[in-house]
Amino acid sequence: MRTPITAIGLSLAVALAATAGSPVGAQSVKTAGTAAATAAMRAPAASSVVQVATGRGKLVTLARPMSDIFIADDSIADVQVRSPTQLYVFGKKGGETTISATTKSGAVVFSSVVRVGNNFDSLQSMLALAMPEAHVTATPLNGIVLLTGTVATPEDGAEAERLVQAMVGDGTKVLSRLKTATPLQVNLQVRIAEVSRGFAKNINSNLTTRDASGGFLFGIAQGRQGAISTVPGNPPAGFINGAPVDAAGNAIPVDANGAYPGNKLFTFPSKGAVGATIGLAGRLLGVDVINALDLGETIGQVTTLANPNLTAISGETGTFLAGGELPIPISQGLGAVSVEFKQYGIGLAYTPTVLADGRISLRVRPEVSQLDYSNAVTLGGTRIPGLLTRRTETTVELGSGQSMMISGLLSNSHNNSIEKTPGLGNLPILGALFRSNGFIRNETELVIVITPYLVKPVNNASDIVLPTDGYKAPTDLQRVLLGELGSGTTGAKRPVPTMAGDAPVPTAGAVAPVAPTPSPLMPAPAPRADARGLDKRKAASPAPGFSN
Repeated sequence: MRTPITAIGLSLAVALAATAGSPVGAQSVKTAGTAAATAAMRAPAASSVVQVATGRGKLVTLARPMSDIFIADDSIADVQVRSPTQLYVFGKKGGETTISATTKSGAVVFSSVVRVGNNFDSLQSMLALAMPEAHVTATPLNGIVLLTGTVATPEDGAEAERLVQAMVGDGTKVLSRLKTATPLQVNLQVRIAEVSRGFAKNINSNLTTRDASGGFLFGIAQGRQGAISTVPGNPPAGFINGAPVDAAGNAIPVDANGAYPGNKLFTFPSKGAVGATIGLAGRLLGVDVINALDLGETIGQVTTLANPNLTAISGETGTFLAGGELPIPISQGLGAVSVEFKQYGIGLAYTPTVLADGRISLRVRPEVSQLDYSNAVTLGGTRIPGLLTRRTETTVELGSGQSMMISGLLSNSHNNSIEKTPGLGNLPILGALFRSNGFIRNETELVIVITPYLVKPVNNASDIVLPTDGYKAPTDLQRVLLGELGSGTTGAKRPVPTMAGDAPVPTAGAVAPVAPTPSPLMPAPAPRADARGLDKRKAASPAPGFSN
């Protein structure tokens, strides 16, 4: 739409009439007007972007008077001209259009892109008021609002997007390209420390008696049994120097075990699983008695320290497992068997979320498990061990570098048991021969501590120290003659990719390489200046390689 402006023509006519009486003045005005028109036509067109909210307007003041004005789409925005140097731009509906104003000679004095939308003029002030610590810029484009800048956390970016969407309405799309100032990668260190102590004491009395006189056999037994037997044959008539002899004084043969006819043999029970066995045997009140006393004490301590370490990005879940998988057969019916695997070992799963001010919300699940054959089951001829597991799962909030004990266990159990013969085991002194007692005490201390860190990648890979740094395989001489398992220096740097340096300077008497002669097909290389501005040329081009 093109609108003529007649005010400029009237002003120009008045100026010409005022100078008509003087030919010199007329000539001067004519010359000045021609020069001004030429300068205006040569001047670059002014262009800008005007953002107008729907139903609101802006006043635009021009540097020079205008004669014509053009609007690309007056349904989006329109103008009202109050004077040759002032115009009002007001928005009608959401969209984008252009406005241009020119002089009578055709010079462009104003050219602008007008963007119309809901609450465009108050978006920036609203963001500054709601999020003063953030640096967010809202730029309206063709039907969308682009958010750029830097926020502290992803939650701040989502909040800014929600606020702008509420201001512009559902008809305008909000596109966020906000960056986060806080690193979003979280490294979690978990320390699982456990000390388990066990103490067991056993006192077992193993009593066996037998009365074999007159053919009547009588016995009392307690605990593990010994054996009382008599070597068949006639007993010796006497003893000479401790050796058995018959009635004629002849020596009676004795076997390797020292047994002879009529001799009593006492066979003690086998040694107990723990401790020592003290045996006593003989005749008491005409009764053969054999007693074995087991004395055992067991002290054990198990220490477990696990320190898994894992890095994950904010909002994502990271998992870690150092262990294995236990195959478990499962019957499917009709003789079919499938195998299901159960993981065990040192495991860690966590989901970090970076909050405002660098704080971290963690959903963490550390676990330490190991095979337990004491609780194994047998299925189809296959022995399947149980799993001894220590696991915790919780959600905490920490700052970078802060630590917290998320779980712990202090267990102290005592077990005292007595096995005795009814009645006889209650006797004050002799009752100890008919009793066995055991005492067991178990103590367990378990602590799980977590420490999150906000981390960034390492720019130089050689700064990361590996356990294998400095290791070298031994030579045959070192391995066979010196018995070495490895050589090298602990902590030494490993070979890393580098760029080849300058070529060595030839020494006196050495022949220096001849540089090629420049030609049109192969021009001479351009000189390069170092940090001091000196001409510095490379004798050899850089090439990838490994350092020593």
